[in-house]
Amino acid sequence: MGKSTFFNAVIGDNFSIVADKPQTTRNRITGIKNFPEAQLIFLDTPGIHNPRTPLNRAMVKTAQETIGNAEVLLMLVEANSEVHHNDIFLIKSLNDVKAPVFLVINKIDLIEKKNLLPLMDKFSKLYGYREIFPVSALKGCGIEDLLAAIREILPEGPRLFPEDIFTDATERFIASEFIREQIMLLTSQEIPYVSAVTVDSFKEDEEKNLIRINATINVEKESQKAIMIGKRGEMLKKIGTQSRLRMEKLFGARVYLELFVRVKKEWTNSEKMLREFGLINH
Repeated sequence: MGKSTFFNAVIGDNFSIVADKPQTTRNRITGIKNFPEAQLIFLDTPGIHNPRTPLNRAMVKTAQETIGNAEVLLMLVEANSEVHHNDIFLIKSLNDVKAPVFLVINKIDLIEKKNLLPLMDKFSKLYGYREIFPVSALKGCGIEDLLAAIREILPEGPRLFPEDIFTDATERFIASEFIREQIMLLTSQEIPYVSAVTVDSFKEDEEKNLIRINATINVEKESQKAIMIGKRGEMLKKIGTQSRLRMEKLFGARVYLELFVRVKKEWTNSEKMLREFGLINH
């Protein structure tokens, strides 16, 4: 539904990975929006869904814990003519929420204006939203109005982060996410969902303005490893090249990236592996 595109539009930096596949976000990602007189902290969480594996259960738990600690919640839905069954599932998860909830209807550039008001009416009958904001994250429409409303409702407090940063995520984590983004974009079927990226080394050479990164793509089967590498290594090379270009743009340095593929059988069903890959933090 464009959650990561929306997140990037709000923060103003393209560091949250974007792919046209469900459950793209696995970890909670902090984005920091700085104004001269205010600072807003956004938390991009995995989507709420019905989990069937330890991996999915870990993702949903991360989202639910974040919801419980937030001061304002944004429920993001897609501009369709009807309310989707996933939207109903998400609304049910808000039953015990005490924080105000804004409904954000994204991709309004893809819906006729005459269909927007009826859609807003349908959602308003399902839950008591504080406000409803139609936006287009891709085109930036409606974002400023939403930010103004959030600033108005949040309690006053000190800045929690320096004014010159946009996330508390480490460069290692961002590098691993950029690699995973290209896996999501370039591979199909089950491959994106059985892939986990670990950064084995991240070394900066300031004199040469160069970052050397060694990373491993973990999959569950030898057949998946063969697909990830591709004929004559072409798929892995493509993933590496596109990831490197993303990193160089964000880090402002040249990047030397070396990728490996390793088989970790049934890692999505192993709490030990999920913990090792940073998908369970407790």
